[in-house]
Amino acid sequence: MAVLEARNLNVRIPTEDGVIHAVRDVSFSVEAGEFFGIVGESGSGKSVMVQAIMGLIPQAEVTGEVFFDGRDLLTMSEAELRAIRGASISMVFQDPLSSLHPQFTIGWQIIEQIRTHRSVSKAEAKTMAIEMLGKVGIPNPAERFDSYPHQFSGGMRQRVMIAMALSLNPRLVIADEPTTALDSTVQAQILELLDVMRKEFDATIVMITHDLNVLGRVADTLMVMYAGHRLELGAAEQVFGLPVHPYTAGLLRSSPSNYEPGTALVPIPGRPPSLLNAVTGCVFAARCPEVMERCHSERPPLRRYENGSEAQCWLEEPPAEAAAAAPQAARGERSLTIAGQSPVTAIATAVVPPLVRLDAVELSFRNKRRREDVPVLRGIDLTVERGETLGLVGESGCGKSTLARVIAGLIPAGSGEVEVAGHRLSAMNRDEWRGLRRDVQLIFQDPYGALNPRRRVGSIIGDPFRLHKVCSGEERKRRVQELMELVGLNPEHYNRFPAQFSGGQRQRIGIARAVALRPALIICDEPVSALDVSIQAQVLNLMSSLQREFNLSYLFISHDLSVVRHVCDRIAVMDAGRIIELAPTEDLYRNPQQQFTKTLLAASAPLARPERGATPRLIDSRATAQLQEEGAA
Repeated sequence: MAVLEARNLNVRIPTEDGVIHAVRDVSFSVEAGEFFGIVGESGSGKSVMVQAIMGLIPQAEVTGEVFFDGRDLLTMSEAELRAIRGASISMVFQDPLSSLHPQFTIGWQIIEQIRTHRSVSKAEAKTMAIEMLGKVGIPNPAERFDSYPHQFSGGMRQRVMIAMALSLNPRLVIADEPTTALDSTVQAQILELLDVMRKEFDATIVMITHDLNVLGRVADTLMVMYAGHRLELGAAEQVFGLPVHPYTAGLLRSSPSNYEPGTALVPIPGRPPSLLNAVTGCVFAARCPEVMERCHSERPPLRRYENGSEAQCWLEEPPAEAAAAAPQAARGERSLTIAGQSPVTAIATAVVPPLVRLDAVELSFRNKRRREDVPVLRGIDLTVERGETLGLVGESGCGKSTLARVIAGLIPAGSGEVEVAGHRLSAMNRDEWRGLRRDVQLIFQDPYGALNPRRRVGSIIGDPFRLHKVCSGEERKRRVQELMELVGLNPEHYNRFPAQFSGGQRQRIGIARAVALRPALIICDEPVSALDVSIQAQVLNLMSSLQREFNLSYLFISHDLSVVRHVCDRIAVMDAGRIIELAPTEDLYRNPQQQFTKTLLAASAPLARPERGATPRLIDSRATAQLQEEGAA
């Protein structure tokens, strides 16, 4: 029996620019106990669709039918929806920072939800909350129960959100990018936890993500969305192993795990179409490598294949495999080239000092409640060479982001010495600091908290030009729009506010701002964690190109070890505030020395795609009009 069934679902959202057709004629069915995955690029309508179903977008015009346990959610009153939300249907939202109230402890917020829907005492609710916090990997849950959201790292805040969603054992859990901000070991734990909930408590999971590899580990069924349309639907094994739509094949091709380290990634060309305009033919035609003449003028039919997959496409055969990527220069040559010298000479002379040097850096934060200092960084010795990409990996809460902020001068080190571009941070005056700000930029982990919601995107990206008096007026606008184009944003959206962009699009805004002045060092704190794989490939290629052209250095913090392996020259592994292992990338992957490093690598091993079998035979093809009549019946 279907727990959730959508029929001909349409979602339209009025805006200043016109009506956005966020979802168009989407139908799907989620069976009881199923793990149902929804995947697609940022802005494809995934999150809007489920939020509209739950009545969380008041201004949206929603038509069609959506049945939950036989009741149409779209015809329910607000009071009926409130009774269902949280108790029967829970959501894990993409952004934990804006979903948690900053003025209340995380324990209070979980207790509030439990007692709203369950007749239990405050003490019983607290016990339930602490138990769930422990299940999702919060260390010392009883002690952290009274902590505030800002006292957690990004990944730990996401765990709190997951604990809140699972606290009432709901019948349906909708998880919107629940593992985006998590390191590989915790990501594996959360996926396993969701799977355990499904099996042991008879829960049904609907998970939204831009990462096919994540869903490939746990999902039973996958639905691929693009620009508000459903393009492919089928068993996860079949979609992952033998996609029948060119868009799905393009998503799989874009993943760094499918390439040799140091080779150029092959993203899907172009960008998604505007959702303001109606599309006559196939919505993917402008970016499709196998486009035909009729794709531009005729809406594609639904193709059904003998393996159970369905695709809205004019192709009668599944798309061909992608050609192999062309290799770039070897990692050592690419990263350590100095202007005017050959790579070998640059390495051999070794006369250029490191861009960043840390010597015995330590830092503690004061726990006012317990009246003691809590060590965060413990004896850090580290260098970042000019033109190098240094990867920094470790579990959430190990001190990676804190170390990045110390290097950027945002937090002073408690002891030890930090030197950036020949300047000792502890001895710099105001003018030297201003110069350093231009040479050191950051890409923050949280695209929501890093952008001022009251300022337009053009102003946000143009701030570096304004603050450092580089350009103004029309020249600034032109350069900002060029940056938007580079990172995959529509330059026409120059005057929009951050709230009008998806999570992945907001991250691209932060990246454009960071690269505006072509700094010497860019500290990348999870720069592509919120991006879909195609845009991720574009951004990684862009960062690699900028590095070669301007001899940039990157400190690259990430939980995605497939990305780290692809872009980094060396990797530093961090645990409990210490660097426990540091080695060239391939040496660390082939011969890790520490058990913790081995655990990280095992948790992030890419999922092997099934062997490409015989091409599935087309068994049914019906026109869209016929399908709509069939659905209405």
